[in-house]
Amino acid sequence: MSGILLLQYYDDVSDDEAVARLNFDLRWKVALNLPLDFVPPHSSSLSVFRGRLVKHGRERYAFNRMIEVGRTAGFLPDKITMLIDTMAQRGAGAVQDTFTLIRKGIRRVLKAAGYALPGQRRGLSADLAAYLDNDRKADIDWADAAARAAQLKVLVRDAEATLDLAVQHADNPEVRAVAWLLTKILGDDVASDDAGDPQIGHGVAEDRIVSLTDLEMRHGRKSASQRFNGRKLQVAEELNSELLVGVEPVPANVGDGRDLLPVIDQVEEQTGLTVERVIGDGAYGTGDNRATCAERGIDLVSPLAIPRDAEVAKTAFTVDVPAKTVSCPQGHTVTTSSKTRDKQGRSVPTFTFDRTVCAACPMFARCVHSKTQGRSITLHRHEELLQAARRRQLTDEFKVTYKLRCAAERKIAEMTEHGARQSRYIGTTLSLLQAQWTGAGVNLRRLFKLFHGDMNRMRNVLMATG
Repeated sequence: MSGILLLQYYDDVSDDEAVARLNFDLRWKVALNLPLDFVPPHSSSLSVFRGRLVKHGRERYAFNRMIEVGRTAGFLPDKITMLIDTMAQRGAGAVQDTFTLIRKGIRRVLKAAGYALPGQRRGLSADLAAYLDNDRKADIDWADAAARAAQLKVLVRDAEATLDLAVQHADNPEVRAVAWLLTKILGDDVASDDAGDPQIGHGVAEDRIVSLTDLEMRHGRKSASQRFNGRKLQVAEELNSELLVGVEPVPANVGDGRDLLPVIDQVEEQTGLTVERVIGDGAYGTGDNRATCAERGIDLVSPLAIPRDAEVAKTAFTVDVPAKTVSCPQGHTVTTSSKTRDKQGRSVPTFTFDRTVCAACPMFARCVHSKTQGRSITLHRHEELLQAARRRQLTDEFKVTYKLRCAAERKIAEMTEHGARQSRYIGTTLSLLQAQWTGAGVNLRRLFKLFHGDMNRMRNVLMATG
């Protein structure tokens, strides 16, 4: 069954198609060493097998097996250079608008509270009972803004009434869970206008739910123009062998660099390898990542952003962290600072130049954006590490090393070729299984190339690894 599943993900086919290929595709029979008259299992057996893998925590089985072969054959050294990048993976759940989310949320709360039962339903208002009878959108002119606004008002009113009913069932954990979900949807998607009427909120909440089918799906971006709904895959590759060492699903709505350290931990735990260098794009080169990598003896090769107006950017100022001074490009120095908080709530110093000094500078309009103060410079918690990274970024050694990162793009393209861009399943657990088994298929293909067709050696390695 493992072999069938591996070929299924490699060829990116459905369960039914996988069984059909077992019947009629000689390539599959040869790959699996099956006789021509082999009778394949029913397609539902693949679903059962996946369920057993998940139940016993073996989602990573095939991937780990390929890593073990690569290590035994000597293709993977004990200490590795890891290339890392993310790819977007579209979710399998239905993406739903605010109206649908609220409507289905009301229905879920009512059903969880038992109001679908005839005995409980007698005390339910007709407006709320309608959500149990009908799960379709309201029959209105959806192109009419006034009609949409009126429908939103009805939905919010009914949602609040439903939440009031849910309070009576607060001892039921299922009711609490779905009521919290409905409350979150209202908080993320709905705001009030000046008259107190509900309206769709502007912008997108940071952790907005986009689907009640798959609650773990999120809005994501790979660039300003490339948007998607689903999750991201952190794809990690060993530099020399070009074998994948990690394929981990992460939320779509977070920056690529946030999960660098968890991915490193997972790679080291899963493969038994030691990561001594990481090469990633600028998203991974945060000050916190650099500090943690430095503590662990990991060389993080990642560029810092180049400012648009370099003459007045923070990088143009001379920051002496030990002396606690900041000097501007015109030679003026500030020695006093005030305490502010960074995004993590940590105390960091801010140096502010006298406004009269700044006003006399020819670059005042470009440099100072405050209406009351002079230019201010806030130091990062790990300012010295960032300064060292900028100096290194100018060296030939960095430029040569960073060019190696492009191999990760090729590996992502290969994963895309085998269907990893689209999730087959609902939820992160099964998406992890898909990612790991697709990665195992990609690694198997790479192992054949690394063995240079020496099937005897490959057979011996497979026997040695059990």
